[in-house]
Amino acid sequence: MAETDQDQKTEQATEKKLQEAHERGQFAKSPEFLILFTLAAAVGALAFTLQASARGIAEYSVGMFTGFAGIRVETDTITAQMVLAMKVLGYAVVPVLIATAGAAVLAGSIQSGFRISSQTLGVKFEKLNPAEGFQRLFSQATLVRGGIDVLKLVAIGGFLVVGARALLEDPLFSAPVEAAYLGQFLHSAAMTFLTRVLGAIAVIAALSYGWEKYKTARDLMMTRQELKDERKNSEGDAQVKNAMRKLARRIMQKQMLAAVPTADVVITNPTHYAVALKYERGLDQAPVVLAKGENRFALRIKALAAEHGVPTVENRPVARLLFGLGKVGEGIPPELYQAVAEILAVVYRTHRYYFHQLRTRRMGVAA
Repeated sequence: MAETDQDQKTEQATEKKLQEAHERGQFAKSPEFLILFTLAAAVGALAFTLQASARGIAEYSVGMFTGFAGIRVETDTITAQMVLAMKVLGYAVVPVLIATAGAAVLAGSIQSGFRISSQTLGVKFEKLNPAEGFQRLFSQATLVRGGIDVLKLVAIGGFLVVGARALLEDPLFSAPVEAAYLGQFLHSAAMTFLTRVLGAIAVIAALSYGWEKYKTARDLMMTRQELKDERKNSEGDAQVKNAMRKLARRIMQKQMLAAVPTADVVITNPTHYAVALKYERGLDQAPVVLAKGENRFALRIKALAAEHGVPTVENRPVARLLFGLGKVGEGIPPELYQAVAEILAVVYRTHRYYFHQLRTRRMGVAA
């Protein structure tokens, strides 16, 4: 039965699916890309170090063979000669090894977008399944990969044949030359061959990476149903987060309303804002915001304050600033110290009996 339009993968992968695929290690990867970088690094390192390395090896060889007859065959002398040989060889090889290792890491990082995928380090037992292995052996991707491998052989072989023909025209093969010319010829021939191979690999790497990019994007395409399901799940997550925020807000409002009866004063706007403050000498460095609200919640704060006899003061600018700048459970901003102090001073003088009751009420709440 043919797939319906709903089951066909016609939609581009979403950012979420791309991220999940990357975490699984499913992104465009080309082996030729890695070969290109490592070969380029090797050619670059040799271009800078080959002459110095060759000179060092030549000097070591001359010294070794010149004084060979006078070297005593003992443990100490043999060890010293081996250490010297390894040092000379290290100067020639280590720069190339460092350059190629760094290039390999850079190539992998570029292909992965400089992101690490931990899931690619695990063992995937499904790859050991003979049936799936047989299917992969005759898949389109395998055929394309085989074609790229053949292209590599043809391209590199062609470049090398053309280069060999050009080198055969060198005077070295048709006329007597000095012995020193042989070293120059080998250096020039090696760099020519490596450069030609590098050019061939660059073309093949571009084709290979382009194919892998296309194949990965095609494999990650989604059906319309998958796209709908993902959107539904995302909206569900948003609804859960919204419900949690509403629950947290309700809990906070309950806590604020429970603290209003222990406030020193409620400053109002008079109807738009209401802010409840408390100040205990020796305990609070500044008046603390116990509760704040606007519109309907401000009316609830005012009603609860009136029910418990909490003094209410109407001061529009102070109420507005306290609501905008004050944080519940924290002291008021320093710029409001003077204005709030004046309000509290008036409240303390005119509501002495309330503050006598307030001490008892706060002790009950603390208990």
